[in-house]
Amino acid sequence: MTLTRCMIVEDQALIGMSLEAFLEDAGFRVEGPFMSNAQAMSWLKTETPDVALLDVMLKDGTSVEIARALKSRGIPFVIYSGLPAASHGPSELQGVIWLEKPVSRETLAAALDEVLSQRQLPAMPDGLDR
Repeated sequence: MTLTRCMIVEDQALIGMSLEAFLEDAGFRVEGPFMSNAQAMSWLKTETPDVALLDVMLKDGTSVEIARALKSRGIPFVIYSGLPAASHGPSELQGVIWLEKPVSRETLAAALDEVLSQRQLPAMPDGLDR
């Protein structure tokens, strides 16, 4: 069984470690937490997560560039931010689940399950199940 790879982009170490522990307990293979745009974009050059959890404001700017890269590759993501969702923000952050910190583990798990269930999976050959 292959674990779902979840990329965490979070610049606050304690929050990142807490998210990592929770997601591992929930059965995810965690990548990160990446604490900057530079770290996350460098990792994305050679790797592909199944889903991502993004903080919006990082020490080196916003995560819009990361969101753009994920969207261009069809990788679903959830925003996990201390900022409220803005209807007039960057297009890369529109139409995605936006969780305002803090949320319960159940809410976080439900959001990740929802975006993963909406992901377009390649067709399997006849007779093979997932």
